[in-house]
Amino acid sequence: MSSDKLVQFKDCRILRNHKIIKEDLWVRDGKIINPEKIFFDEKIKADSVIYCGNNIIAPGFIELQINGGYGYDFSFEEKTEEAISIVGKNLLSHGVTSYCPTIVTSPVDVYHKILPKFRKKQGGSHGATMLGVHVEGPFINVEKKGAHPANFIKSYEQGLATLEQVYGSLENVKIITLAPEFPNSGAVIKELAKKDIIVSLGHSTSNLSQGEEAVKSGATFITHLFNAMLPFHHRDPGLVGLLASENIPRSVYFGIISDGVHTHPAALRIAYRVHPKGLVLVTDAISALGLQDGEYKIGQLNVEVRENKAYIKGTDTFCGSIASMIECVKIFMEATGCSHEYALEAASLHPAEVLGMQNQKGTLEFGADADFIMLNDNFDIQSTWIAGECVFSK
Repeated sequence: MSSDKLVQFKDCRILRNHKIIKEDLWVRDGKIINPEKIFFDEKIKADSVIYCGNNIIAPGFIELQINGGYGYDFSFEEKTEEAISIVGKNLLSHGVTSYCPTIVTSPVDVYHKILPKFRKKQGGSHGATMLGVHVEGPFINVEKKGAHPANFIKSYEQGLATLEQVYGSLENVKIITLAPEFPNSGAVIKELAKKDIIVSLGHSTSNLSQGEEAVKSGATFITHLFNAMLPFHHRDPGLVGLLASENIPRSVYFGIISDGVHTHPAALRIAYRVHPKGLVLVTDAISALGLQDGEYKIGQLNVEVRENKAYIKGTDTFCGSIASMIECVKIFMEATGCSHEYALEAASLHPAEVLGMQNQKGTLEFGADADFIMLNDNFDIQSTWIAGECVFSK
């Protein structure tokens, strides 16, 4: 179908302005179109009509933290292009239309080899749109390393110069997870913010005061809340306390893994009720996503999946999820009792807001990219669309 053709999606319920409403969706040139201009100004009819069977149309999901899937790991220097191709393609069946491939703590030479290969790329039938890389480490606290190899963790004594030396280039980087409790963190965060790089706080022993200073310097996100950080304490709630802090200039967003393993349902409810506007669903999925129990890799570490849970091999330490985004949406909705609209926006609008792309993605407002999904009432993905093109159909 030619991109300049006017397409009307009929007999559907669309998620717009936080409500699911019975309304047609109009698409042309890869964008959501205001039908009033068509009726009153252009006075034309649709070139084609697609009947949706009363399915829900919602913005496509945006994944801010995914390490790999289907046997591939983004942090592994072999078969990088193949990993991008296979994972990006399979994400379409999960309702993901855009994503930030995530690279965990790695040797310096690995960053130099693979980061140039993760160029931003428009999505389509080949796979989801790549919005830039999320580098999770190596500037984290070894005490909260999780699945990150301790021997490659670094500090940033020389400020931004150290980051540029380690990564080789920041050109393809969109998000950096770092621990804010070390010297020079404020200066580093300010410099990254000037470059429009999202600073996320995580893998950290930071207290609340240090977290607040990081937000004042420009940090806007928290990596997988509750995981790899100090547990909540009533005298000093640590990074978790940022959700309710009154000493920061802006509200923070936070990723949360609702895979049924990483975060207890009660913890999901607490985060949702305390700061619903900042909640972003992430999968933190690893190479075992889409596969059975067995042994895999995440970055430089060996991983084993036992009973649908991923551990560092030979330990009981969790090291990422194997849940898809639509599974996380369903689990979150069941755990919190939130509305259908909210659960869908937590995986679409909220991550778009983190990236400052809320007028372009994560929404079905007029003028936005026509990236959307169709779901039935059980929230099963029926089809996925990027720029008005059907890129996956059940």
